[in-house]
This record gives sequence, structure tokens and C-alpha cells, in this order.
Amino acid sequence: MMRTKPAAVAAAMVMLCSKFAVAGPADYVHRPLVDYGEREIELKAGRAKLGDGTHQDQAKLGFGMGLKPWWFSEVYLGVEGATGESTKYEAVEWENIFQLTELGRYPFEAGLLLEIERPRDHAGGWELRFGPLLQTDVGRVQLNFNPILERHVHAEAPSETLLHYEWQAKYRLQREFEFGLQGFGELGKWDNWNTRNEQSHQLGPAVFGKIPLGGRQFLRYDAAYLFAASSAAPDHTLRFRVEYEF
Repeated sequence: MMRTKPAAVAAAMVMLCSKFAVAGPADYVHRPLVDYGEREIELKAGRAKLGDGTHQDQAKLGFGMGLKPWWFSEVYLGVEGATGESTKYEAVEWENIFQLTELGRYPFEAGLLLEIERPRDHAGGWELRFGPLLQTDVGRVQLNFNPILERHVHAEAPSETLLHYEWQAKYRLQREFEFGLQGFGELGKWDNWNTRNEQSHQLGPAVFGKIPLGGRQFLRYDAAYLFAASSAAPDHTLRFRVEYEF
């Protein structure tokens, strides 16, 4: 009986994850704006409940800074866990947001996202995420939509370029408390989408806020409870993000 080599198993796992990728429980909707000179300590986390009754947990702790008026950069350490498994270190991630438009000059704000992630399991190579960040206001409602491309490079298995999206609509009631909706999805290969039952779509209510702490210090938060809008998505996902800005 021929044994399966560990490398082959890892390669198969990479291919499976690439084909049926879903948004991580700690994912959030990116904004295209940069606050120059701002520093932040950020925690983002979430739990996804799957159709078989199991759950997946994810948390990321990061430190970021507005290095230029047009460039914000942040480094995260991520951990993951699941039903019957202990929580363990999963990846280090470098996230960059580049602001492309001057605030208020156009009817919309635009930016670019570039993320580079190095998983603990090096069989997955390097994960790259890249795409435009779009934001506009309609009265007191702020709208965001971000189509994101994802690809693994230098992995042990071939990788396709996948298309993800994230969107958000929030009503700006007051700075300390806003409410709205969030959504995340994965469509498959960017140029050849999966069938509907293989795509992942989630959406649900969300709350937001920015609480002043004095001087340049703020506590920013957002949280959402997401429901499956397709059979390939987790049944429910509870996610939140807290930032200390200074």
C-alpha cells in the first residue's frame, strides 16, 4: 500500500482551500482613507458556525501607522482555532492601504489595498490580496464596496486568482454610534466564477462607532452578525473589531 507524502497532503489542502475559500471570521470592510501620523493598536476577531454544527475561530492583533498622507501600513499576528482543536498561531500579515483621492474633492473616495500574508504552514506559500477600495456618501448614508483579488504564490500546489468582495452601508447617526449592514463573498476564479452553490455570500446587521478619549486618542469599533446567503457560506458569523488610535 502506497503512503501519501506529507507534501502531497499539504498541496491538496492548498488546492481545496483555494477552490472553496470563504471569508475569515475576523475579516472586516476596509476604508480607502488614511490618517497621516495616526498610530493604532487593533484587535479583530470572530467565530463562524458551520452547517455541520462545528465552529471556526480567528483573531488578529496588529499595530499600524499612517506613514504618509497617502499610505497606512499595519502588521498583524493571527491565531485560529476550531471545534476540537486548540487555538494556535496561524500567520503574520502585512496590510497596506494607499489613498488615491483627496478627501472631499470628488463624489467618491478611492484607494488601493495590498496585503501580504505568510501562513505558518509554508506549503501555502505567500497569500497576496489586492484591489480597489471605493467609498461614497448619499446623504447621511456611507457606502463602501471593495472587489479584492487573492492568489497564493510560491505554494506547493498551483493557485488560481480568486475574486472576493466586501461591502458596507452605514447610517451616520452620530460619531459614537452608527448602524447599517455588512456583506462578504467569494465568487471563485476572477475570470470564471463558481456555480451559485459553490459561491460564498454572507450579510447582516452591523454597528460602528468612534469614541473620543481626549487629545488625539480614540476608540473605534465595529461589529456584525452575518447570515449565510448561499449554501457554501457559514451559517452564522459573529465578528468584531476594536482599535485604539493615538
